Amino acid sequence: MSDLDRELRKQLSALLKKAQAHATYDDAVKDMPVNLRGIVPEGLPYSVWQLIEHIRIAQRDILDFSDNADGSYKELNWPDDYWPKSPEPPDEHAWQKSIDNYHADLRHFEKLIEERDLAATFPWDKDKNLLREAFLIADHVAYHVGEIIAARRMLGVWRSK
Repeated sequence: MSDLDRELRKQLSALLKKAQAHATYDDAVKDMPVNLRGIVPEGLPYSVWQLIEHIRIAQRDILDFSDNADGSYKELNWPDDYWPKSPEPPDEHAWQKSIDNYHADLRHFEKLIEERDLAATFPWDKDKNLLREAFLIADHVAYHVGEIIAARRMLGVWRSK
């Protein structure tokens, strides 16, 4: 493995997990009051719950697409399969379960980054590769982390670090 390849993998991992020019996913979800998780702030289309669950669902979809050697990937229907219908978590454990699953899927994706050729196109989609999918996850999460922070500000529960 070349120095450039090692550095690229290191930087991709940092892009997916660490604070660089903005808050991380963990910063955005930390200490979110239980009673406000399912509230849709006035003027916004989603609750913080819907945003964190959407991030998890989309990341899982990208992981499933990227790790599809057995051909089992099934495309989700946009937008219905990507967003929870209810603004409120379905039960008291759903919030933490979503966060835990997000982290487990991210670790799985990072393993793919460590082990696979980043530039090789997927046999099931010759227009895409693992590098593209890593950038897609990072971009998508950063976008919605910004929305979570905006929602938390509107709910009066965001304290910038």
